[in-house]
Amino acid sequence: MDSKICSLWILDEKEKVLRIRATQTMSEEYLKERALKLGEGVVGYVAQENKPLAVLDVLKEPRYKEKELAKKEGLVSMLSVPLTLKDKVIGVINCYTSYRHEFNETERVVLTAVANQAAICIENTELMVKTKVIQEELETRKLVERAKGALMKHHGLTEDEAFKRIRKASMDSRKTMRELAEAILLTEKMRG
Repeated sequence: MDSKICSLWILDEKEKVLRIRATQTMSEEYLKERALKLGEGVVGYVAQENKPLAVLDVLKEPRYKEKELAKKEGLVSMLSVPLTLKDKVIGVINCYTSYRHEFNETERVVLTAVANQAAICIENTELMVKTKVIQEELETRKLVERAKGALMKHHGLTEDEAFKRIRKASMDSRKTMRELAEAILLTEKMRG
């Protein structure tokens, strides 16, 4: 689409703000951390309304927030499209040109297709990360349980006392409970 800059904004569900997460620009100014509330600016409007918006000249668009940045970067026209999953907006993708350009239907369809694919990829990545975190938490719990059992057996402790010892040692040593559980189990293995 002969774009000058494309940018990806992701919605933070808790805070109800959109943050810029990716762009292909090299400009330090454009890459600065920025956030827009739902309904704020073009990006916030597109996310809130869940519909694309084309702007012929960002400098003349009342909703557009970054007019100084647009001047500096040479941004003129933009097409902003929501990233949606099952009618739920998770972000917005923007495509800018450096000249006045009326985005045609084909361009809108193409950017919407890209946005839909990006939304699926983002969701899949988040699901994989959550799954990995859950697996790690489960492994840690298993290790802590085994370490508690070892402490109970060799020191005659109750389950609660064994857990408190591991937790205290974790805080005192600034090591994770998993690291301590692994150390306890390694010690047990060496005794064994």
